[in-house]
Amino acid sequence: MEGRSKEESWMRLVLLLPLLTISQAASQVLERTVEEWMRYRDECYKRMASTPHPSGLHCNRTFDMYACWPDGTPGTITYVPCPYYLPWFQKVSHGLLSQRCGKDGLWVKGNRSQAWRNVSQCEDDTEVTAEEVETRDLLLSFRALYTVGYSVSLLTLISALLILTMCRKLRCTRNSIHANLFASFALRAVSVIVKDVLLAKRWGMQITEVSDWEVLISDQAAIGCRIAQVVMQYCILANHYWFVVEAVYLYKLLIGAVFSEKNYYTLYLYLGWGTPVLFVVPWVTLKYLKENSECWALNENMAYWWIIRIPILLASLINLVIFMRILKVILSKLRANQKGYADYKLRLAKATLTLIPLFGIHEVVFIFATDEQTSGILRYIKVFFNLFLNSFQGFLVAVLYCFANKEVKSEIHKKWRLWQADRKALVCPR
Repeated sequence: MEGRSKEESWMRLVLLLPLLTISQAASQVLERTVEEWMRYRDECYKRMASTPHPSGLHCNRTFDMYACWPDGTPGTITYVPCPYYLPWFQKVSHGLLSQRCGKDGLWVKGNRSQAWRNVSQCEDDTEVTAEEVETRDLLLSFRALYTVGYSVSLLTLISALLILTMCRKLRCTRNSIHANLFASFALRAVSVIVKDVLLAKRWGMQITEVSDWEVLISDQAAIGCRIAQVVMQYCILANHYWFVVEAVYLYKLLIGAVFSEKNYYTLYLYLGWGTPVLFVVPWVTLKYLKENSECWALNENMAYWWIIRIPILLASLINLVIFMRILKVILSKLRANQKGYADYKLRLAKATLTLIPLFGIHEVVFIFATDEQTSGILRYIKVFFNLFLNSFQGFLVAVLYCFANKEVKSEIHKKWRLWQADRKALVCPR
């Protein structure tokens, strides 16, 4: 088999690049492979510098960016083990690379005027390569799905926020809580999109020299995506705790509790925006001290990841309990006020469906099916539903609790009529 160029040697690694914004495993493979390659290269240069040169005609020792070759005897084939930096090295650990040393003391060239070498024993099998391509295409479609979802949600949420904040008659505790929830959704969408852009920019850079790889995996290059990762985790936590605020506020309204809305609204702000800080700060500290690599998307020690996962689990369970209590209260009130069974059953179903996105109840379905416990098709199903529901949830909440709200529609209609009247007065003055 003809020798590969430097770019071809990294072809399988480049194949992994599109997965980086979704797959932590792909990112880990790439970074570790590059680090191992540089270690292999340095060891090769040291060995070549410390080994005495043979006398007479011979093919010079070399590192051809793929393997480390010793001095070759003219007219013979030189064999070296497969490089240990290859991600699939365990499968080819007993394989050998070969290169022919010509009688003129030069390595034999191939069709592309590059050194001929046989790498067949060090290649991964084609079935695995096909599987990697299929996985890449699937994850790319997932990324396109949630990018569209977050983009649509962001535009809808910004519009809803403008409506709730600019219309004075809509300003009340309930709508203020909705506005904060919309803001948490919008920040979450922005943080996810920015993180993907930074990762794509970082891992999509042109690799022409060895120094480019060193820059690529340096701490300086990772600062931007690490900041984006931290902001994203904060926004996700804030999003979940504004779910809790929505649930607590609605429950208090339904049970008829007497309380000061002004004082409680301040507490709601602390709960929604302040609680995530209590968990993000220790997580950032541990990542910096213990797992300060790549973009902090890898979870080698799952104990650190539970610092983020536990508060999300806790918020989801609190919402589930409140959700069940609210449904019980709604059911009892509907039964007391309705004569026809079918009518209150329909209203209960409607109330249930509208509360699910507001409280984030759908996340409870997959919350115990962690990435460590799922594999194969089940894991892809989980990822698909999580990405789809989470990305479009902001859009659904904005529509249900702003654009479909009778109070909001009435106020918008009133503003529209006033604008039309003012416009008519300007065009046709009396």
